[in-house]
Amino acid sequence: PTDGKLFFSKPAPDWEGTAVINGEFKELKLADLEGKYVIFFFYPLDFTFVCPTEIIAFSDRIEEFRAIDAEVVACSVDSQFTHLAWINTPRKQGGLGPVKIPLLSDLTHQISKDYGGSSRRSLSSYRHSDF
Repeated sequence: PTDGKLFFSKPAPDWEGTAVINGEFKELKLADLEGKYVIFFFYPLDFTFVCPTEIIAFSDRIEEFRAIDAEVVACSVDSQFTHLAWINTPRKQGGLGPVKIPLLSDLTHQISKDYGGSSRRSLSSYRHSDF
């Protein structure tokens, strides 16, 4: 959708890309999560102030989501290398620290565009969540 509106019970636009999962680069596709509920959200950029609070909150409660057969994936237009650097930087030094959810790279902005969350005036994605 190009209007930025997604609705419950509609098929989500397909995506695939490189994610940082447990400190490693792995290819991840929406199809890998078939049969599960997926909480897929965008955040503007790594190393920003507000975004880590949401990512940390989801990560800290991931077992609760998995208990109801749900997975959480965070996505930004940063590279997987930037994601890894953010994870490897301690929170007290402006980093994210270790997280239990994948951070998906959308370096080409295609996923953001497909979900209506890309800003044409900037190089980042809007904060946007789809359930």
